[in-house]
Amino acid sequence: MDLRRRPYRSVLYIPGSKQRALEKARSLPVDAIIFDLEDAVAVDEKDAARETLSEALGDGGYGPRIRIVRINGLDTGWGPADAEAVTKMECDAVLLPKVESSAQLDALAERTGSVPIWAMMETPRGMLNAVEIATHPKLAGMVMGTNDLAKELQSRPRADRLPMLTSLSLCLLAAKAEKRVIVDGVYNAFKDDEGLRAECVQGRDMGFDGKTLIHPAQIDIANEVFAPTDEEIDLARRQIAAFEDAQAKGQGVAVVDGRIVENLHVATAREILAKADAIEMLEAG
Repeated sequence: MDLRRRPYRSVLYIPGSKQRALEKARSLPVDAIIFDLEDAVAVDEKDAARETLSEALGDGGYGPRIRIVRINGLDTGWGPADAEAVTKMECDAVLLPKVESSAQLDALAERTGSVPIWAMMETPRGMLNAVEIATHPKLAGMVMGTNDLAKELQSRPRADRLPMLTSLSLCLLAAKAEKRVIVDGVYNAFKDDEGLRAECVQGRDMGFDGKTLIHPAQIDIANEVFAPTDEEIDLARRQIAAFEDAQAKGQGVAVVDGRIVENLHVATAREILAKADAIEMLEAG
């Protein structure tokens, strides 16, 4: 399956230095894993974490989960070695932190070759350059780094995320224009199911493909919210059937549940069914 057409409902951060966490991740029902060599790893563990992660990925067992490795920035003492190591790891993509320009992606691509690149979007300059970043030919996805972004913006936390909406929207527009995967930032209160669900619903309704997570306890809610509901799947099937019937009769539109159904509605319906099928395949695998 094309990596960009796979589900990304739940994208869990796992420290690359924690053997127990790396082992547990093999059995978690997540769509993708970000194996972190950056923020989640202490300075004195950086080099060892690289080796620990490489060995874990080499051992396999992660099944159909997308394996993304977040490296340290290339301007740090560990980033260049991380990038070189990624080319030898059994992973699906490399994630670069604090991306602010396509030049940074060029520099990474020179080191990582054919490995698909994801970009952490977590600075004001990154927001303003989102379009330039999204057009990079090696870019496959974007990850919102809302914690770092809030720090840079000096914004205050709000349940409605009003201070974040401009930044979230800029990156969404850029990602959608270039058909890149884009996943929402983390929800820090991992024991607050109600708050997590509300933020997942907001992100889903805005157009995000899924949500990054900091704890396994958040997986089920993200998987549920970012998946098509039974009602949506049923409506999609009925819209397609009605439209095809209308076309067979020489008509350009159909009516389902009292609402007009045109080409654009059918395109959305087909996307819903494709996503549902992809989720079914992923969970079966």
